[in-house]
Amino acid sequence: MTLNLLRIRAERIAKGMTQEEMAERLGISRSAYAKREAGIVDIGANELAAISEVLGIDRDHISIFFDVSSPIGNDNEN
Repeated sequence: MTLNLLRIRAERIAKGMTQEEMAERLGISRSAYAKREAGIVDIGANELAAISEVLGIDRDHISIFFDVSSPIGNDNEN
């Protein structure tokens, strides 16, 4: 599973928040948040939980931020 950074960005924009506003709510600088949203800096589990909370996504639905790809070696090669 990989984190879908475009989904995080889309949810932020859908809530009408700028990167600056998101960063303020997370207690970090805009630059630090922008690096996370761009994939330059990894987003940890605690940060993802905080981002979800700010966006109003409850923990039961945090999976919307992940891309689930088929397991390695399971490409339906029969």
